[in-house]
Amino acid sequence: QSFNSLLSLILTANCSFTDVKVDRYFTPIRCPREVQTEDFVRYHFNGTLEADGKQFDSSHDRVQALVSQVGSGRLLSGLDRGLEGMCVNERRKISVPPHLAFGTVGAGSVIPPNAVLVYDVLLLDIWNKDDKVQIRTLYRPEDCIRAAVASDFVRYHYNGTLLTGDMFDSSYLRNATYDTYLGQGDLIEGMEEGLLGMCVGERRVVIVPPFLGYGENGSGKLPPQATLVYEVLMVDVFNSKDNLTVTVKEVPESCSRRSKRGDFIRYHYNGTFQDGTPFDSSYQRNSTYNTYIGKGYVMKGMDQALQGLCIGEKRRIIIPPHLAYGESGVGDLIPSWTVLVFHIHVIDFHNPKDPVVIRTTLRPPDCPQTSEANDWLQYRYNCSLMDGTLLYSSDQFDSPSVTTLGMNAVISGLETGLSGMCVGEKREVVIPPHWAHGENGAAGVPGSAVLLFQLELVDLQKGVPDGFMFVWVEDSPEPLFPAMDLNGDKQVPLEEFSDFIELQSKEGKGRLRPGVDRDAVIKDMFYNQDSNRDHKITEEEIQLKDDTVPQRDEF
Repeated sequence: QSFNSLLSLILTANCSFTDVKVDRYFTPIRCPREVQTEDFVRYHFNGTLEADGKQFDSSHDRVQALVSQVGSGRLLSGLDRGLEGMCVNERRKISVPPHLAFGTVGAGSVIPPNAVLVYDVLLLDIWNKDDKVQIRTLYRPEDCIRAAVASDFVRYHYNGTLLTGDMFDSSYLRNATYDTYLGQGDLIEGMEEGLLGMCVGERRVVIVPPFLGYGENGSGKLPPQATLVYEVLMVDVFNSKDNLTVTVKEVPESCSRRSKRGDFIRYHYNGTFQDGTPFDSSYQRNSTYNTYIGKGYVMKGMDQALQGLCIGEKRRIIIPPHLAYGESGVGDLIPSWTVLVFHIHVIDFHNPKDPVVIRTTLRPPDCPQTSEANDWLQYRYNCSLMDGTLLYSSDQFDSPSVTTLGMNAVISGLETGLSGMCVGEKREVVIPPHWAHGENGAAGVPGSAVLLFQLELVDLQKGVPDGFMFVWVEDSPEPLFPAMDLNGDKQVPLEEFSDFIELQSKEGKGRLRPGVDRDAVIKDMFYNQDSNRDHKITEEEIQLKDDTVPQRDEF
């Protein structure tokens, strides 16, 4: 009987040593990590007595989460057990029996003996001394020309959160990237590691344990011993030793000349940042960018990049900040320390000393005479820019164009291009702007444009010197008046004078000014000789013109 009483007493005593009770009343949907022994945890709690619900402690009241290591003996053994298996953002009520808390002694006046303690816990953070920086790549461009290394300067956007998801900082909210050098100790160690190897346009999640972040001191809004989660977008990467990066996209089959210092160039461009964000485009303005090369009118990198190009060439140019706008940037358009990417298309270039360039594409074998000053010409043409854009064409009109050389009726470069041609000859003529429409351009012609003319001479009528309407090709008849007086009546009326002039022209002995109304010219010639205005010319009125003295009189 005494043995049975003793056994009953022992069983009763054992039943009074209950284990920790855990009520997981909120668990997050995603739980990538659970608390294990030797993990460090940061958590908030409210501590109450189970008996009457009286609060004995609260980290919330102190506005300071508690940090401890599970299983190190720093916590009540019951709380140690209750924290195991928790996830960040999980909420638990952990009921700790006396023998796993303060036992029969209690804790002063705050916790009575044999008290069951209830901890309402919110887990904020988990880490371990063996943790490393965790990097998860969300997106990496297929075309990764360059990855960030130590000593590079980087510009990146980020959202910074705690493990709970609470945001503590964001570059997006400031509408400005975070700009810094790598490898110079300007960043927390974990972020340095997380940024290495990133490409422009790459997105990463970087998880930094506290001892590789701000540690036990925290920083600003960051609590002590906080694991940091950064979602990073790499915007720019460059090195102070970088030079231009040039990729040739398209080169014309024919390239007779390449641009050099001192040339004036016209080009189209699209300007973007390295992540593809556009900041400027000449195409949107429907106007080329025009400048001299090598004279410092554009950024240093572009000045270099514009040398050695062909007309029609297309290139991709990457310009590091120290060869672009550097620390200053350009207002709200281009941030400081920004790498610029230009896709350029060279429309044309020239040098102020360039002559008109003539290339004969067809010359008839029979070429009895060539065009020169004062000749009347009829010609076909196409006028285009050097990129092939057609500006004008004689085909747009009912008949070929006409001009008299030397009369300044066309641009001076075209005068040069039309000179020395045979009927039936074809030419390509490149005319720099100082021989064309200059800086101001003309209707439909951009300023400072180099023009390409495709010419064909259709007809040529030899001209007469400036100030003359008729010249003798051979010696004039001697004496002149009897030859002019076709009916021998000692007087020459207009009709008879006209017949005489037309006969001389037909027989090739004389030449009327081409390209004008022949009847009007002959009539004007007649009245120049009819000094007394009696509508007939007599022998006394006739006079030969001295060819050395420019006048309107032809004889």
